[in-house]
Amino acid sequence: MLRLYRFLLMLSIGVVVCSCQSTASDAPLRMEDQFSAVVVEAERIVVGQTVYVPVYSHVYQRNVNNPVMQLSATLSIRNTDLTNSLILTAVRYYNSNGELVRNILTTPIEIPALASADYLVESEDTSGGIGANFIVEWVAETTVTEPVIETLMIATTGNQGISFTSPGRVIQQQGIQVAEPPASP
Repeated sequence: MLRLYRFLLMLSIGVVVCSCQSTASDAPLRMEDQFSAVVVEAERIVVGQTVYVPVYSHVYQRNVNNPVMQLSATLSIRNTDLTNSLILTAVRYYNSNGELVRNILTTPIEIPALASADYLVESEDTSGGIGANFIVEWVAETTVTEPVIETLMIATTGNQGISFTSPGRVIQQQGIQVAEPPASP
């Protein structure tokens, strides 16, 4: 009987240890790996926008021992159109000084109707600073509803956490106005 208990204990410990380890599939996918690459034909573009999206890599707190709380940030780009795709043409990450840190998107990709693309900035990545931002550029070959583009910042310490969103702001408009979402019945 003692052998059975030891076996079950060892099996339980093994399951717990194996389930806590991260796998390669836990790593975030690149945007290019999530969606199909497309060729943008300028003459077919009807509408588009350039969107500025604030990112907060850290916030200050009243803790004398640790006055800065590092945050992870997720850029979320959501196609809100019920039937039409949009095309992401650029996603760039800038630091507090307005300097380009990295190009996130290396080739245009098509975001299908109601689909979402995202990009994670880990809390350990301090390259952007507190005034970091994304510039997101998108276009469409037909009138579409405006996508939701925002960042979600989050951090946890012990049993406490902080999270908040920061909406994108359109800084350039291309083509005709974006369609209004359909009215609710």
